[in-house]
Amino acid sequence: MTVPPYTAEEAQARETFLALMWSLSYPTRPHTLPSGDALLLIGHALLDLETSFYTPDLVLMQALRRTGARAVHPQAAAYHFYPQLDDAALRTISEASIGVLSFPDEAATLIIAAPLTGGPVCHLRGPGILGRAALSAQLPPAFWQRRSKARFPLGWDVFLVDGSQVVGLPRSAQVVEE
Repeated sequence: MTVPPYTAEEAQARETFLALMWSLSYPTRPHTLPSGDALLLIGHALLDLETSFYTPDLVLMQALRRTGARAVHPQAAAYHFYPQLDDAALRTISEASIGVLSFPDEAATLIIAAPLTGGPVCHLRGPGILGRAALSAQLPPAFWQRRSKARFPLGWDVFLVDGSQVVGLPRSAQVVEE
């Protein structure tokens, strides 16, 4: 019996997927992605012919289209990719699906490039977090305000990417007021 070879691209996609899975399992704990363009690596791990995405970045859009996924408007996209979180991106994030009670899994997943240190400290609690965990990602307060409007099981799963590091914020993680 002949077994097809395991390619370098498959190994890279597997490593990326595992980093994403563990980052959602243990929110606020950084996990390392393989070397390369992190947003593109995540796109190659998550996107395929049956998925849709949105990104405001035209170069990234062209690269992500090579996965076979469909580029669609923000309201319909399963995955959102943001190389930077400016005011226009925040407005677009507001359009991302948070799911509905009968189908919370229809919520969008956000992939946002943002420094993981140097921002205001917020504390989170929820599944995968022992007690409380601190996060000091450089995200504008408007992001946290938009995120807090959805109550679990609704909301977005979020991946914050800084270089080769990724941190997951599942929709079940709650920001704890000090």
